[in-house]
Amino acid sequence: MDLYQRALKIAIEAHKGQIRKHDGSPYVAHPIMVGRILERTGFSEVIVAAGLTHDVLEDTPITEPELRVLLGDAVVDIVTAVSEDQSLEWEARKEKYVSTVVAAGESAWAVSVADKIHNAQDFITFHAIAGPACWSVFNRDKVKKIWFEKLVHAELRKVWQHPLLDTYATLIETLESLAD
Repeated sequence: MDLYQRALKIAIEAHKGQIRKHDGSPYVAHPIMVGRILERTGFSEVIVAAGLTHDVLEDTPITEPELRVLLGDAVVDIVTAVSEDQSLEWEARKEKYVSTVVAAGESAWAVSVADKIHNAQDFITFHAIAGPACWSVFNRDKVKKIWFEKLVHAELRKVWQHPLLDTYATLIETLESLAD
């Protein structure tokens, strides 16, 4: 089994039974879509595998050492860079996430932005169906959510010029325009 197949299998098994908080869809669709964004954009198998498993450490019982055995250091170094420190309060957690991702390099930047792109696309679709009430599923209001998205984008734009950032900027503008 190659790296991609191992990562996909881990994502499917690790996220089994989990659902997306905003619409109740199977959670595993999200990391699969992040992987597809990265694959379509031409990133390496290591980066795609990290995209497929980017939420495993944050949201499942799988530990970092276990994931290292299964996927190797290169993948898990990216996954750890894009995993939030859940012990921190929301604002501090988000600020630390951004600084960690920026310091981690292009592989982490790609996974982070692909994650944010899919989340935004998914939310925009859900907003079209559910309307302004869908903002209430987040831990913070629309203003804070947009603040975080803009912070990620602005800090990455300082160090990286990539078409994914242009896509992300457009999606942030769309999120900002949605009714709250």
